[in-house]
Amino acid sequence: MNIAFRTDASSQIGTGHFMRCLTLAVGLKQHGIQIRFVSRNLPDHLHNMLATKGMELVLLKNNVNDSQIDNLAHSAWLGISQAQDAQDTIQALSGQSWDWLIVDHYALDTRWETAMRETAKQIMVIDDIADRQHECDVLLDQNFYSDMQTRYSGKVPAHCQLLLGPRYVLLREEFRTLREQIKPHTGEVKRLLVFFGGVDADNYTGHAIKALADMTIKGVDVDVVIGAQHPCRAEIETNCAALGFVCHVQTDKMAELMATADLAIGAGGSATWERCCLGLPSLIGAIAHNQIRAANDLSDVGAIKYLGMMQNINLEILKQEINKIYCGDNMKKISSIAFKLVDGNGVSRLVKILEKNNGR
Repeated sequence: MNIAFRTDASSQIGTGHFMRCLTLAVGLKQHGIQIRFVSRNLPDHLHNMLATKGMELVLLKNNVNDSQIDNLAHSAWLGISQAQDAQDTIQALSGQSWDWLIVDHYALDTRWETAMRETAKQIMVIDDIADRQHECDVLLDQNFYSDMQTRYSGKVPAHCQLLLGPRYVLLREEFRTLREQIKPHTGEVKRLLVFFGGVDADNYTGHAIKALADMTIKGVDVDVVIGAQHPCRAEIETNCAALGFVCHVQTDKMAELMATADLAIGAGGSATWERCCLGLPSLIGAIAHNQIRAANDLSDVGAIKYLGMMQNINLEILKQEINKIYCGDNMKKISSIAFKLVDGNGVSRLVKILEKNNGR
């Protein structure tokens, strides 16, 4: 089988779309499947990540043309028209037969997918905002929503297979492995983890560090994780050193850090599922509007503690919320609910589905 991925990453887009595609690609490659990534925006360190894992990459020219972008809410992420992107992607995939094309991009919809039908036998869409029409054979939305069974009604073809909810969360193998070695948390906090995503353009990491520095939490070790491209990297590293916190830059030990932590402070998005898989109680702030609904619904069932949009959370509010969960008795319950929600087998389930439906 040959499978292509179309996804992007940047300071505006973040790295979550790329990382979940890469996670699935690694699982597919282990089954002897040839993989090629096609991207228009991708930082150098992610180029290197693909090369290290033996993945092909074709970079499209970043010829941004605002006058040609389409009318989707996230069209600016693409920078050009879907028609032009489809033409460029078809060229990038030429000379090879593709069994599946997997697209994870909020700026692409049925127009792009229809154009790509001549290139790939089947198309899978990874989405989680359900705000546009799709022309695909499989749609994956790994998020938990109270209405997830009806969110895509009328937005996909009748034959489309819907894979919905945390059962299909795309997590790296180390999360599943570590999950087998741990139990839900008891509520005592000895180690705390701060992580606001691979980009964190607004430096909510620094906000959390300041809140923790102002508090009188004793005997707690703090791990802070940031990406290599974090805009305030030097400042964060300096502040962590002064406070005795450990700063991890572009770490490949995220699963281990989550497994050893007792409480996490961070953003919504794909890291939510990593924390849930390991039963890590979490204080979550949304850093993008598309994270609000999922965070609210998860908070309603008790799997996380949702704080609201991070841009609306000042230092005093953050300190109060940290203190509440730190001193409260509901962390054990949060851990147990989260742990049951995500079993870490989503990649293997999806690989089987793609292999079974190949040539359908």
